[in-house]
Amino acid sequence: MDAYMWWKKHKWKVIVLLAAVLVLAAAFWYGGDAPELRGWSSGQTEPTPAPQPHVRQDESPKVNSGTQAAAAPEKITDTHAPSAEPEPSPSTEPELPPEITDSETAELPAPVEPESAVISDTAYTCTISIFCGTVLEHMDWLDGEKTPLVPEDGWILQPVEVMFYEGESVFNVLQRTCKQNEIHMEFSNTPIYNSAYIEGIANIYEYDCGDLSGWMYKVNDWFPNYGCSRYALSDGDVVCWEYTCDLGDDIGGYNALGG
Repeated sequence: MDAYMWWKKHKWKVIVLLAAVLVLAAAFWYGGDAPELRGWSSGQTEPTPAPQPHVRQDESPKVNSGTQAAAAPEKITDTHAPSAEPEPSPSTEPELPPEITDSETAELPAPVEPESAVISDTAYTCTISIFCGTVLEHMDWLDGEKTPLVPEDGWILQPVEVMFYEGESVFNVLQRTCKQNEIHMEFSNTPIYNSAYIEGIANIYEYDCGDLSGWMYKVNDWFPNYGCSRYALSDGDVVCWEYTCDLGDDIGGYNALGG
């Protein structure tokens, strides 16, 4: 009965005191002296920010409709960075003549087997000549009996325009031209190459001026690497037969012999 009377008499004091305690506790919590700052957590964590979409460097960020896209950042390049392909240093090597390129090789005529050649009645013209001027530079290599056969200027036949028929070969024209101009010419057939081989012209034969000497031909300044009876002429071709004393190296035809 006494406790009831005490509570009835002092209950408002107790309520006010409890309210003051709650107010002080709240002020203590929100005033910066929260439990998290003292090394422990109340169990609540701050929300993690949503991940941003990845944007490639080579494309602009996607923009929702109704918003304005921001200007793309200007790319910065290093002006001091070395180029991908450094400039070559000046060469001290002597400049060599250009080699025949793949495209030029593709335009060169392919050999035509003599048995496959079709000779028509269509007439064309070409230029042909026979030259042995290299022998004049090696007269000491030449057999003395052959000395009178070498012209003073090296020309056995000056360049002359002749007629031929479509499908004829360099060998056909040489054979006919030598016969018309009464120039000696001797040849042999070589089955392994399926072509005629010129052994001698104007009585100047292979090996007459050294172990590496003999006759070679070129068409339009190109030395073919196949026999003369397999080269089908075209209108306007320029054919020159030349005597070499050094396996073609002295006349520019070394590569045609596999050198």
